[in-house]
Amino acid sequence: MMAMLMALQAFGIDAILPALDDMAVALAVEGNNRQFVIGVFLLAAGVGALVPGALADRFGRRPILLGSIAVYIALSLASALVTNFDQLIAIRAVQGFFGAGIVALPPAIIRDRVGGDKMAKMMSLIFVIFLMVPAIAPSIGELILLVADWRAIFAAMALQGILVGSWVYFRLPESLTDENRQLIEPRVIARNMGRALSQRSVVGYILGSSLVFGALFGFINSSQQLITETFDAGDLFPIVFGICAGSMAVASWSNSRIVERFGARRVSHTALFAFIFVAGLQVWFAFQPDESLWHFVPLMAINMMLLGFIGSNFGAIAMNPFFSIAGAASSMHGFVRMTTAALLGGLIGYSYDGTAQPLALALLASGLVCLALVVFSEKGKLFGPPDAQLGPTKMRNV
Repeated sequence: MMAMLMALQAFGIDAILPALDDMAVALAVEGNNRQFVIGVFLLAAGVGALVPGALADRFGRRPILLGSIAVYIALSLASALVTNFDQLIAIRAVQGFFGAGIVALPPAIIRDRVGGDKMAKMMSLIFVIFLMVPAIAPSIGELILLVADWRAIFAAMALQGILVGSWVYFRLPESLTDENRQLIEPRVIARNMGRALSQRSVVGYILGSSLVFGALFGFINSSQQLITETFDAGDLFPIVFGICAGSMAVASWSNSRIVERFGARRVSHTALFAFIFVAGLQVWFAFQPDESLWHFVPLMAINMMLLGFIGSNFGAIAMNPFFSIAGAASSMHGFVRMTTAALLGGLIGYSYDGTAQPLALALLASGLVCLALVVFSEKGKLFGPPDAQLGPTKMRNV
């Protein structure tokens, strides 16, 4: 259920990718501006992530989550009815902002139940399902385009929202206990969100994951143009995108099998070093005059696989100290990650110049800065031991 909630956002981004050319023609969009359909949604979702966590810490997870799903459904239908590009961008921004709870709240719901490396394992299992959606969403978009136009993709988003929302309504119990409900006061909210970002052991993981996922968003934003224009393989776009996204799902499943044995830190730190090495190879190939799709795809797939070992582990490490304010912490972390990643991804995507060079350089730079931030959080000591689960009693003593 948590995976499919988060997959609503993924489907809302990736299913529309094959339709960007048709949409650009229908709505008279020029050049790289078509990417704003993706970038604006991601940025608004990042800013909106500040809101649902604080509300969910007071009123419970269920009502805030169901409200976010309702907004997602209504504005997906509205997107299908637009008559110009400005309307679409405005609706996507509102949808991203008020629907942010579908991504911001699942980590809080999970943290209500488990912590430590057990949370990292659960997040990895969730990401296996969640990441299969980006792998198949472009193909679903292509199939829809065979029988209808790009507007039908937004209708499919609404249908998915109805199905998942019904599941949540009938099957999700409230996970927030009365003793952990927080007051809705600006001072309390500000204090809780400040705590969620003020610890040295946490901040490097949040900012570091923001950067590497910003580079990933740069690939998502420019992927349709890269595959279609740079490598002249438009017909293969759903397959190529599926290979890359599917590799993250494979990594998440593998992570769920090993993380409790080796620890989230050991696994994610090793993956980060490998990510930097592969990004260096991507830079080298990108500056060769004869780079082909078959150079680009394997390396991109490997680095997306490595992100599968980084993302859920970094998130679990960052959330572990915040049992009693899991909603506020999830919102603050989601805000920083999504806004930073969306802005960086938009900049990278808009820097597309007909080659893979801007993306490759961004991947390498983000990996190196991420490593520096993690070293800061860990005070120079990497590859730490596994974390024990911290439950409600222990967390109140932290």
